[in-house]
Amino acid sequence: MTTFPMHTMQSAPAQSKPALESLHSAFGVIPNIAGAMATSPVLIGSLVGLFGKVHGGSFSEAEVQVVLLTNAVTNASSWAMAFHSCLAEKEGLDTADVEAIRARQMPRHVKHAALSTLARTLIEKRGHLDDADMSAFLAAGFGQDHLLEVIGIVAASTITNYTGSVTQPPLEEAFQSYRWQAPGEHR
Repeated sequence: MTTFPMHTMQSAPAQSKPALESLHSAFGVIPNIAGAMATSPVLIGSLVGLFGKVHGGSFSEAEVQVVLLTNAVTNASSWAMAFHSCLAEKEGLDTADVEAIRARQMPRHVKHAALSTLARTLIEKRGHLDDADMSAFLAAGFGQDHLLEVIGIVAASTITNYTGSVTQPPLEEAFQSYRWQAPGEHR
């Protein structure tokens, strides 16, 4: 099995350091997944650029976490599931709704359910939404701009979900209580 380094500010390639500094500023730490991503300045730089747009967009942080958590379960990303479960609760998402998404069920809040459904559908259909998929999202009170913005959130989370699956970073102590294992995954 290939082992990837978990870079720190000291060990990261010079071109990755500005991105790591940005993430450290946002989270107070450098998440292990970012340490793994830092091996590729292109990858970590792409994530951080998109990260800033996603978290500065028109959705609340709780809504962004609904999408990111849904993407993590849909992509079976154990690290991202734990990380976003923790962040979702910190952003005020009800614990019951976090647990529902983790179980591939819908949150109770209508808009959150529409966001979760759209995110899962985008991934499962590889972006090939039909009119019914789009109409259901728009009927929940969102606009076409929101639908396109969700694509940006899905793109950002795909970077972390795939990186987590490839590099398998260790889960930080702070997220251990949110540990999740994809069905059929053996660790």
